[in-house]
Amino acid sequence: MVKRASPWDLTALLNAADPKASLPERHLWLIRLLEWLRHAPVDAARDADANTTPRPVLRLRHLLGVLERHPEHHGRVADLLHRIWAEVDNAALLADFGFAPRMDLWGELGRRIRARVLPLTPATTDLGELFALLFPHADDAAWLLAIDDATLARLRSFVAPQRASHAWRAPFLDAIVFLASAVRASGFAPALRQRMSPELLVDQPFRQLARVAEQVSDHGQALSADPQTEANAPSEGQATPATEAALLQEAQYLRALLAQCRRCAESVHEHLEAHGVSVDVVFEVDQLRERTHRIDALLTCVVSPEPAREIARLIAELVHTADERRSVRGLMSSHYSLLARKVAERSAETGQHYITRTLAEYRRMLRAAAGGGAVLAATTFIKFAVLALALSPFWGGFWAGVNYAASFVLIQLLHFTVATKQPAMTAPAMAERLADLSSDERVEEFVDQVAQLIRSQAAGIFGNLALVAPIVLAVQFGWQAAFGQPLVGHADAQHVLESLTLLGATPLFAAFTGVLLFASSLIAGWVENWFVWHRLDSAIAWNPRIVARLGAARARLWGAYWRANISGFASNTSLGLMLGILPVVALFFGLPLEVRHVTLSTGQLAAAVGAEGFALLRHAPFWWCAAAVAVTGVLNLTVSFLMAFRVALRSRGIRLVDRSRIYRAIRARLWRKPLSFIWPAD
Repeated sequence: MVKRASPWDLTALLNAADPKASLPERHLWLIRLLEWLRHAPVDAARDADANTTPRPVLRLRHLLGVLERHPEHHGRVADLLHRIWAEVDNAALLADFGFAPRMDLWGELGRRIRARVLPLTPATTDLGELFALLFPHADDAAWLLAIDDATLARLRSFVAPQRASHAWRAPFLDAIVFLASAVRASGFAPALRQRMSPELLVDQPFRQLARVAEQVSDHGQALSADPQTEANAPSEGQATPATEAALLQEAQYLRALLAQCRRCAESVHEHLEAHGVSVDVVFEVDQLRERTHRIDALLTCVVSPEPAREIARLIAELVHTADERRSVRGLMSSHYSLLARKVAERSAETGQHYITRTLAEYRRMLRAAAGGGAVLAATTFIKFAVLALALSPFWGGFWAGVNYAASFVLIQLLHFTVATKQPAMTAPAMAERLADLSSDERVEEFVDQVAQLIRSQAAGIFGNLALVAPIVLAVQFGWQAAFGQPLVGHADAQHVLESLTLLGATPLFAAFTGVLLFASSLIAGWVENWFVWHRLDSAIAWNPRIVARLGAARARLWGAYWRANISGFASNTSLGLMLGILPVVALFFGLPLEVRHVTLSTGQLAAAVGAEGFALLRHAPFWWCAAAVAVTGVLNLTVSFLMAFRVALRSRGIRLVDRSRIYRAIRARLWRKPLSFIWPAD
C-alpha cells in the first residue's frame, strides 16, 4: 500500500515507491513525483544556476543525485518505472493522443467538454489518459525542453526498459504503423478523396503509405535485434551499416510520402473555397495533417543518433497537445475560421452592391433607399394594426416578425434597400482592402473605401427617412380628413412618445438591434454556404424531375436566380423574424429587451405627429424622441458594422499593425475633404 507522503518530503516519497503496489497506486506515486519536481523549494545556495534553469530541472538533478547515492531507492524506483512502462498502452499516447477517435468535430467538442467537467482516474493502462494527469500544465513543455544532455543520460537508466534496446523503439514503430493506417483511411474517405487535387493523387501517396510504414517498422525491428546493437542504450544508436542504411532510406521515402499526403490534404481547402465549406471536412483535413506531423516526429526519434533529446522534444509537443485538447474555445476558433471566412466572403460579394463610388451610384442608392422607406411606411401602419389586435405576447411578436420579414423581402424583390442592412454586408468588403497595407497608396485606397462606405450609409438613411416620414404623415392627415380621426390614434401616439424617448432604454435597444442586424448577415452567409455546399443551384438546374416540370431553360434560370438571391432571402427573413420574436423570447426569461430600428422608429414618430398635430413639435417629448431616432441610427449602423468588421478581420487572420497609419489617414481626409464622406466628388 502506498503511504501518504508529504508534498515536499522527498525521503517519504521515495520510501513510498513500491513496484508491487496496485496499478492506480503506482500511477498515483508517479503523479506525486512530478508534482514534487514542479513545486518543491529550491536551495538557491546549493543550486548556483537556479536563476537560469527551470526549477523542475534543478529538482530532477537533485532527485537523480539522491537515487545514485542510495541504491535501495534506486532499485525500487527503477523497478516501479519499468513496470509502469511495461503495463501501459504506449500506442495510446504515441499514436492516438491528440486525435479524435472519429472524424467528427461535434464528437470532439463533446469529448473536450466532458474532459473539462469529469475528473480523470489514474487507474488506467491508457498512457494517453495517464499523460493528461502527469502533465496537466502547459508550462511543463518548457522545462522538459530545458533538460540538458547530461541529465537525460542519467535519467535513461531509470525510464528505459531493462530489456534490449528494441523495447523502447518498438512502441514508436508500432505507432508509426497505426498512424500511417489512419492517414491512409482518411485519404480514402469520400469526403476528402473527392475534393483532393487529381494531379496530386497521380502517384497514389495514400496507397503507398501503409506499406512503406510497415517496411520502416520491419527495418527498425531488425536494427534493434541486431547482435551488435542488442546491448546498446537508446541514445548510442550504433548499428550495422547495412541495417541502418536500409532504415534511413525507407524513412526518407516515408517522409516524402507524408509531404505529398499533406499537399493533397491542403488541396481540399481550394475545393472548399470554390464550392462551400463544411467544418467536419475541415476537421478531417486538420486531423490528417496533424497525424502526418506526428509520424515525422516519431521517425525522428527512431532514426536519430541521439534519440533521448528527440524523445524529450516529442514529450514537450505532447504536453502542448494536451493543453490544446483541454481548450473548447481553441477548437471552435481554429475550425470555424475557414467557415467565418467563407461567410465573410459571401457577405463581401453582396456588400459590394451597397458601396457607392460615383455620383450616379449615389443617386441610385438614394432612389433605392427612398423606395425602401415607402415600403417601411406601410410596415409601420401594419405594426400598429397588429398591436391593436391585442394578441398574446408570442403571437403578437410572431406576426410583427412576419410583417417585418415580408416587408424586407418585398424591398429586396423591388430592388430597393434598407439603410441599416448595409454595414453588416459592407464590413467584409472593406476588410478585403486591409489584406495589403504595405504602402501609403494602399492606405489611401482603404480610406477611399471608408469614405465611400460612410456616404453610402448616409445616402441609405437619407433615402429611407425622406419618404417614410412624409408618407406616414400624409396617410395620417388624409385618413383624418376622410374619416374624422387619424389612422393611428392619441393612445398609440402617447405610447410612441413614452417608449422612443432618449431618456429611456432606447440606446440599449438600438445597440441590441445592431446585434440582430449583424446576426442576420451571418445567417445569410451560412445559408448561402450551405446552398453552395449541397450544390442546390445545380440540382435545380439539372434534376430530371425539376427539368421535366419547369423545362430546361426555366430550370437553369431558377437555379441561377436562387444562387444569386438565396443570401438576400435568408438575411431579410431572419432579420424580420428576429426583430419580432426575440424580444418576446427575451421577456419570457425576464429580459425586457425591445428593438429600435431607425427607419421604423422614424415612421412611428411621424405617426405620433400625425395624431397630435404639428403643435407637438413645440414640446420637449418630441425632441427627445427625435434625438433618440438619431442615436438609434448611429447605434444600428455602428454596432452591426463593428461586429461584422471584426469577424471579417478574424476570418482573414489580419492584424492591424498599421492601425495608427489608418487613423492618421482618415483624420487627414476629414480635414482636407470633409464633404467626401457625405457626397461623391463626381
